[in-house]
Amino acid sequence: MRAVLDTNVLVAAVLSPQGAPARVLEAWIEGTFELITSPRLLEELRRVLMYPKIRVHVAPAEATEFLDLIESSSVVVDDPQEPPVVTSSDPNDDFVIVLAQATRSILVSGDSDLLALTNRIPVMSPADFARQLGM
Repeated sequence: MRAVLDTNVLVAAVLSPQGAPARVLEAWIEGTFELITSPRLLEELRRVLMYPKIRVHVAPAEATEFLDLIESSSVVVDDPQEPPVVTSSDPNDDFVIVLAQATRSILVSGDSDLLALTNRIPVMSPADFARQLGM
């Protein structure tokens, strides 16, 4: 099974080691699924981890270590260029839809704009995905 974890899921996993996003990340580390990323997703993660409100909770060294883990251990694919089959009400989210679509992956997100598309694309909340993984 392949999954694209939206940036908000990855950041939430770092911020709250007890939550569903952290359980999903743990499942990936254990080899339960393949994590699919792309240069754009990794750049967004890098940018978000630098936000002052995140830096208060995540030390720079921890952020760098986390980024290195994701980049070195995920399946990094080129950013797809095709348009999304479905668009989000937030156009900034469309790139993760296209990434999941191009790699035939489940999109895991806590973003309500993306979760509103559950009847149109394979998207799940971190809690639902963790349950599907038996966590």
